[in-house]
Amino acid sequence: MTTALILIDLMPRILALPLAPHSGEEVLARCRRLADAFRADRRPVVLVRVDRPNVSEQPPGSGFADGLVHPGDIVVVKHTVGAFHGTDLHERLRERDVDTVVLAGLVTTMGVESTARAASDHDYEVEFVADAMSGFAADEHDFTVDRIFPRFGAVHDTARYT
Repeated sequence: MTTALILIDLMPRILALPLAPHSGEEVLARCRRLADAFRADRRPVVLVRVDRPNVSEQPPGSGFADGLVHPGDIVVVKHTVGAFHGTDLHERLRERDVDTVVLAGLVTTMGVESTARAASDHDYEVEFVADAMSGFAADEHDFTVDRIFPRFGAVHDTARYT
């Protein structure tokens, strides 16, 4: 079986928000390191971004951060908070025999947590990279990382994977 990295909402318009405890730039740098390590090990890298539903044009900064997507990566465009609902993410992971997902990105209490809950519902083992994600407030991020995520899986830092 295989472990895949899932990076959530690393989009310029979200990276630019006031985030804590880590800035968008810090999260992006760590996520790039994670993606490079997974690619070097020939493990799947999934990049997820959100399109706002029911709008004729997406806001500026709605694509992925520059240079984030590499050939061979799995790209998922979601229309809800989590990455599984209404997408083919589950099928694409199963095609690659993925049984464990490692989650990072933005925002801890939104896209990351929602994707983690759905991954658990789909019977994936879930791991979290605490220093490669951030929230709208440090206390929300810390509470989720310390109290909620351990109920779903293991919590690590970037150094474990790079």
